[in-house]
Amino acid sequence: MVTSEVTGNNQIKGRIRNIHNRDVLSEVELDTAAGIITSVITTSSLKSLGLVVGQEAVAVVKTTQFALAKV
Repeated sequence: MVTSEVTGNNQIKGRIRNIHNRDVLSEVELDTAAGIITSVITTSSLKSLGLVVGQEAVAVVKTTQFALAKV
């Protein structure tokens, strides 16, 4: 069984810039030193976490694979 561990290597701190609420999924924009990160989470989770614009938050990266495209 593989477990995921939260470390400093997979966290990006920032402040919530904008929230786009939808019925099932919502987008949360996090303003970080690296730029804006957008996370799509369930609206239920958004409410459970009590996330609001202006609040500090941490983006936790849980993937080892990224897709890139030519610009």
